[in-house]
Amino acid sequence: MNIKTARPAKSTQQFPLRLILIVPFVLQIFAAVGLVGYLSFINGQKAVNDLASQLIDKASQQVDEHLDTYLALPQQLNQINADAIASGRLNLNDPRTSEQYFWSQARAFETLSYIGYALPNGAESGAGRWVNGVNLLVYENLPGNGAASDYTADQRGNRKSLVQSYQADPLLPPGVKDIIKKGKPAWAAIYTYAFENTVEITEAGKAIKSQSGTSDIGLNYYVAVPARYPIYDQKGKLRSLLMVDLLLTNVSEFLRNLKVSPSGQVFIMERDGLLIGSSSTQPVVHKVNGETKRLSTLETPDPLIRAVAEKLKKQFNNFTTLQNTQELEVTFNGQRQFIQVTPWRDRFGLDWLVVVTVPESDFNSQINANTRTTILLCLGALAVATILGIYTSRWITRPILKLSQASEAIATGQLDQTVETTNIKELDAVAQSFNHMASQLQDSFNELAQTNAELENRVEARTAELSQTLVDLRRTQAQVIQTEKMSSLGQLVAGVAHEINNPVNFIHGNVTFVDEYAQNLLELVQLYQQEYPLPTPGIQARIDEIDLEFLNQDMLKLLSSMKLGTERIREIVKSLRTFSRLDEADMKEVDIHEGIESTLLILQHRLKAKPDRPAIAVIRDYGKLPLVECYPGQLNQVLMNIVVNAIDALEETKANCTYQEKKDHPDQITISTSVIDSQWVQIAIADNGVGIPKDIQQRIFNPFFTTKPIGKGTGMGMSISYQIITEKHGGKLECFSTLGEGSEFAIQIPIRQQVRVAV
Repeated sequence: MNIKTARPAKSTQQFPLRLILIVPFVLQIFAAVGLVGYLSFINGQKAVNDLASQLIDKASQQVDEHLDTYLALPQQLNQINADAIASGRLNLNDPRTSEQYFWSQARAFETLSYIGYALPNGAESGAGRWVNGVNLLVYENLPGNGAASDYTADQRGNRKSLVQSYQADPLLPPGVKDIIKKGKPAWAAIYTYAFENTVEITEAGKAIKSQSGTSDIGLNYYVAVPARYPIYDQKGKLRSLLMVDLLLTNVSEFLRNLKVSPSGQVFIMERDGLLIGSSSTQPVVHKVNGETKRLSTLETPDPLIRAVAEKLKKQFNNFTTLQNTQELEVTFNGQRQFIQVTPWRDRFGLDWLVVVTVPESDFNSQINANTRTTILLCLGALAVATILGIYTSRWITRPILKLSQASEAIATGQLDQTVETTNIKELDAVAQSFNHMASQLQDSFNELAQTNAELENRVEARTAELSQTLVDLRRTQAQVIQTEKMSSLGQLVAGVAHEINNPVNFIHGNVTFVDEYAQNLLELVQLYQQEYPLPTPGIQARIDEIDLEFLNQDMLKLLSSMKLGTERIREIVKSLRTFSRLDEADMKEVDIHEGIESTLLILQHRLKAKPDRPAIAVIRDYGKLPLVECYPGQLNQVLMNIVVNAIDALEETKANCTYQEKKDHPDQITISTSVIDSQWVQIAIADNGVGIPKDIQQRIFNPFFTTKPIGKGTGMGMSISYQIITEKHGGKLECFSTLGEGSEFAIQIPIRQQVRVAV
């Protein structure tokens, strides 16, 4: 049965359906491009301000932290020396011994230009260096009208030869008398010193003249800040003035290495405007009537520093009114400069200003480039969207027409129904093919059913693939977590080793001197006893009170114990540094035994004796191994995993045994190393636990497999270890175990990776 539909009246003009769809779409893209360009410009300007502020804050904070650390040293050394005087370790009446004492401190701290003490009569003893720490000398100033003299020194700080003599009074420099009057540690006035040449000391101890390079003002110079510490006796009379002069020329070097931005600058000045240091290549000193003086920020040859200083003075009248952090802008050479001024103070009287400048041009070039790129990308997106819109409109038109034809046929129940054409050209084309489609509709339903069956099979296959992918993802995630944990452990160990190393080296270096001083003092006491065998009653009572004989014997033992303790700490720090190579990504030649020892040191807390069990013995059977080419950090991770598993197995094996039973059958871990066929090395780690069953041995390297309780293991340790040895190093990792006798893990890796390639 044919159903005839009404033929609509023809319109005067036909419009393609794809044109009706594409025009609004293109107009929306044009509007989006304009909006994106405008927002890109606005966000670019805001990004410049935000980024400049962040960079300036970061730079200012770095400068503050550096000054806090750098300027704390002189006052700390003065306090240490004051304690040494109070305890009698530093004798003010023994200039030769004092020279050696100060020589060792000057040698340890290269930023010191001078360290020593002065007595009220003008006598002075100390040590120091000239510009940049090139030469290390000892210094003596005789009391009264005596001459000050500089001497070269040997490796123990003893005088070798006279370099020069001159007149000097340590109590005359500006600010020193005020410090003595106030009676507390403080800073004296900053001073500068310039000279045309310096004195170099040969290995034979002879002083020779030589040119040492020139600065921007044609001379060598340095700027130093003196720290002074007055010491008084019980009557309030000045006993000594401790002195440490710290080089400030290193501050400029730090500022030059501080990369604020490509053209940013940092400078530090006093409240009177005099420069202390700057990141500029211009000097901070100049010659005035033959005298070296520091430059004012208003007189410096650097035009940017001068412009910033003039802006600050104009806005705040003078530099002393700047008590809080200030942010302002200056136009210099037609460019906007972002400026931040931050006061820096310490508790000993320093009051400086830290100024950070960043030009807007350092960011505009990148912002403008990003804006141009954004516009080009938007235009490209517009072109691509237009093309896609055309093809999309064509693709959308065909399904819509087919759906319309099929709906009308289903509504009438006639599959052979012909459809009249419309005024839209696309519908005319589709109408010609519909009659043929209707006759094959039933076949299409059958084919659809078959297609659905095939689709279900594909869905099942895809589901299986996704399940496997999920398993792989979980394994990868666990590996990443484990790797990050070990990397963090390495960083933590490296940081702890670094922080411990410096104070331990300081203590270790001074224990030798303390031991020597103590022996000298004890020998002096014994000599007194020999020369004066009958002490006075007061002295005899004091000898009995302090038990002098026991003190003589025990003091040297204590010093020996202290020295052994510091050496042990240094060995621990060295092992921690070896183990901290977990984050090294490059393959390199290493000593396998160092990695093993560092791992055992990290696990020492688990190996040593505990209240419920004796210590786990570690038997080392090391062969003679060459340096092995490997990833040291990853190999340390494998050693850590295997040794930890061995410790866990031993603890679980005898968890229910008594202490005596554990003592009668002690736990032990055996680590042996050897060379195989001159091209491979083997590391075998064995324990005397209960062993591993056969069924578990076959699964021990599988991801997520663990026999430990929930919360004590992820099941990824041995899997990651297997991957590191086999994939990263081209080696082997095998497990050998016998129930009741223990387990052994054997690691084999090539000595050179060329062996791996050849295999």
